[in-house]
Amino acid sequence: MGLFDNLNFSKLKTGLTKTRNRLVNSINETLTGKSIIDDETIDQLEEILLSSDIGALTADRIIENVRDKIKNESSVTNLSVINTVKEELVAVLSNGNGEDKEQSYDDISKPFVILVVGVNGVGKTTTIGKLAYNFNKGGTKVIIGAADTFRAAASEQLDIWAERAGVEIIQKDSGADPSSVAFETVDKAVKENYDFVIIDTAGRLHNKVNLMNELGKLKRAISKILPGAPHETLLILDGTIGQNALVQAEEFAKVTEVNGLVITKLDGTAKGGAVFQICSKMNIPIKYIGVGEKIDDLQNFDSRMFVDAIFQSE
Repeated sequence: MGLFDNLNFSKLKTGLTKTRNRLVNSINETLTGKSIIDDETIDQLEEILLSSDIGALTADRIIENVRDKIKNESSVTNLSVINTVKEELVAVLSNGNGEDKEQSYDDISKPFVILVVGVNGVGKTTTIGKLAYNFNKGGTKVIIGAADTFRAAASEQLDIWAERAGVEIIQKDSGADPSSVAFETVDKAVKENYDFVIIDTAGRLHNKVNLMNELGKLKRAISKILPGAPHETLLILDGTIGQNALVQAEEFAKVTEVNGLVITKLDGTAKGGAVFQICSKMNIPIKYIGVGEKIDDLQNFDSRMFVDAIFQSE
């Protein structure tokens, strides 16, 4: 089973326009016409980084590197300062994050079960549909389990996305036991040789204790059919909420093991800098990012490409 390859630099660059305008354009404006990078200029750079939701720790690291460059090099150009910022941002995304390792599902035992968690409104349903579409397009057999049974609208929306993606979906009436949906979905996947199972979960408030109990019950139901499953738990985070996305990631990590992150809606926000803050504080790889509303707008995450897309204006 091969993983889909959905890297599109042009689309990524367009999707990150608002983040670029806030971060890169402001840096360029600060550096333009400066014959020397003085303390005042460095302070302005730090303020720009902080206002871009990058976070204090990451901003401090970047500014420290800029100061070192000025101290140790006889000639520091605007371009070299920008390159220093870029390289540090790439390092933040890559350091211990694991996202640069090529993702492959070739060696796994099928079906591979993915549990999807996240609060309501972050784009969980659309992400599941896009992920299913990409797997299906890659030639694999996919089934979705609509285990968010607390909201009838959630199941209806997921059904629409499953149809768009061309994959099967298991649903039950509103109020049904989520674990029974997950059990039935995985059971069917095992018996009928599916490659991927994607299980939706209720998106209630992340700080509720019952979420931990519900996820625990759901996981136990899945493992009865397929020991070792779920194999991956993806947390969906809304890129438009900036630093609050980090709070959600920290809270979910307290109640369940999260193996990967998906950052959505990056095309609609100037707060894409929050991605760096999340990576600097959470030892969880970013697997995918959403840069548009179309079904093929979910991309694999690549740190170098992400930073290049922010900084490339042409």
